[in-house]
Amino acid sequence: MTKKDLILGIDIGGSGVKGALVDLRKGDFASERVRIPTPSPKTPESLLGAVSEIIKTFKWHGVVGCTFPGVIRAQVIETAANMGKDFIGVNLAEEIGKACSCEAWIINDADAAGCAEMRYGAGKGNKDMVLMLTVGTGIGSALFTSGKLVPNTEFGQLKMRDKAQSRTLPAEKICADSARKKGDMTWPAWASKFNKYLQYVHSLLWPNLIILGGGISAKEEKFMHLLDVDCDIVSARLQNRAGIVGAALEAKKNLL
Repeated sequence: MTKKDLILGIDIGGSGVKGALVDLRKGDFASERVRIPTPSPKTPESLLGAVSEIIKTFKWHGVVGCTFPGVIRAQVIETAANMGKDFIGVNLAEEIGKACSCEAWIINDADAAGCAEMRYGAGKGNKDMVLMLTVGTGIGSALFTSGKLVPNTEFGQLKMRDKAQSRTLPAEKICADSARKKGDMTWPAWASKFNKYLQYVHSLLWPNLIILGGGISAKEEKFMHLLDVDCDIVSARLQNRAGIVGAALEAKKNLL
């Protein structure tokens, strides 16, 4: 394994910041995963502290790949629905580079997970329309056609009618895993809501394959048999490791 095959990947989420060394030949972790809670309040300064802590834990001095739950254009954060308005307009790659004396690459968290699954996992070799959905604190999305990423889709923000609250909300507020926990929903009750969302997204995109990742992917036996969508639907093979692996993969592609 060369130095270019070993990259530190960091996955920033609404509840935790996770990092691991990634062996890009295998597409899997080359170290134990380190997780620290996402700082509260969530600010660019507190988040930089958490990222710096993970980098120091690994005594890492090379390139860093990092996810963020929002739209990223030219390494600048454009949206941050689950992180707060203070992040909008921040060049996170530049800030991490200054704070940690390293080169960093930032990518949307779902895009990173999707890139990992298309390279190493459930989407490997698939040239059809593929939709990756990461379901956890929110719902992230990554869309691929002919194996190429269409960046920064935000299908978790599609509006849906929530009968329980008699109002229209972003889909992730109704059927993300956090909504299941907050509403103390049974798995069948949650799966019914999530299935309506999947059918809605499918009617707009008509993907040949939907890959479900994020924290929910480790619980497939609870709900997969309850879903009914007119395409193949599978769990992410890398499960919740996909974001870290994809961040490292994209950092190598863009910085080395």
